[in-house]
Amino acid sequence: MNEVDEYIMGFPAEVQERLTTIRNIIRELAPQATERICMRMPTYDLNGKWLVHFAGFKKHISLYPQPEGIEAFKEKLACYKTSKGTVQFPLDKPLPTELIREIIRFRVDEQTKKYSEHGKKL
Repeated sequence: MNEVDEYIMGFPAEVQERLTTIRNIIRELAPQATERICMRMPTYDLNGKWLVHFAGFKKHISLYPQPEGIEAFKEKLACYKTSKGTVQFPLDKPLPTELIREIIRFRVDEQTKKYSEHGKKL
């Protein structure tokens, strides 16, 4: 069991399921990303830079796709509480897995493009 497994296991079963869903989406769309705990939350790095973080809370799950990930999906995220680099998905509503997939895919494409343009780690 790694530190992200331990993090997820620290939540009630219904929250564990949501956190695992987000984790699986990230792993599927960014299989080359490295997984670790940073700032007390699961963090995924791609090409040496933060790709995305997520965290569980009492009433919501937060996804941290960086400011670019929030800005690019501003209209689709309008029904959720957001800040500069964070979106909150309430636990009393269905997890928008397709939207999460779009956001993660966007972040992977963005990081991959930056990496290839610079020809090295950022």
